[in-house]
Amino acid sequence: AGMAGARTVLVTGCDGGLGLGLVKALLELPSPPQHLFAACLNPDSKVGRHLRPPSQFLWGRDITDPASIKEAAAAVSERLRGAGLNLLLTGAGPARRRGTLASETAETMLLSYAANTVGPLQVCQVSPGPAAPLGLSPRHLRPLPVCPQAFLPLLLEAARAGGAMSCSRAAIVNLSSRLGSIAATPAWERGQDIGYRCSKAALNMLTKCLALEYGGSGILCVALAPGCVMPPVDSETEPVSLEESTRGILHVLATLSATSNGAFLDWRGQSLPW
Repeated sequence: AGMAGARTVLVTGCDGGLGLGLVKALLELPSPPQHLFAACLNPDSKVGRHLRPPSQFLWGRDITDPASIKEAAAAVSERLRGAGLNLLLTGAGPARRRGTLASETAETMLLSYAANTVGPLQVCQVSPGPAAPLGLSPRHLRPLPVCPQAFLPLLLEAARAGGAMSCSRAAIVNLSSRLGSIAATPAWERGQDIGYRCSKAALNMLTKCLALEYGGSGILCVALAPGCVMPPVDSETEPVSLEESTRGILHVLATLSATSNGAFLDWRGQSLPW
């Protein structure tokens, strides 16, 4: 079935770059999703020009803001009317902030975690929890409480339809990075990227936890590295064009199965070291 069976798809971070590229690639499939939701911060985002009914442009949706996530989940649920969400693609976010061991600050570290780790956690949660600020958060950074009633109920609804684990049934795919690999630590000499590396390593652990918790309910959870998308930044070893990356990602999504649950893969489908 692969991607052909993924009738309902949500992609976050679609203001540009990889998120926008994935939306365009999904729409160009021979059998595109019946419902494609593109979550963006900017109402003037380019993605709105590409969507066509019944796809939906969810602008002003910030995955670090629980109220914004709740509004997006309500909008998606209303449109789907009980159909469930087959695929949640999360993590296509802002460009990484550079930081060395000497220059990294609490502020930039927390911003990286908010975008790359806490945000993806919140869109996958269902039960409300205590609203506590993030440890060393500067005063202008908003506390990030747990988001109640986000997209998990929609994924569970899709999973209840049954069938083998796949992106056409129910899946959470978190877009990670090779820089989050603790074992490999690629391109260290060309860019330490402390906050980014740490936040993506944490995202990988989060993905593994999601796989352990939700796999029994039929939801497939995978961390997927899209490669160093062109124009290349100088701290990953193998630059790849946006078109190559998005085509590769869609091919990998079509091949995921129960054996992939909790895996860390790249855009070519190769396993990456944790």
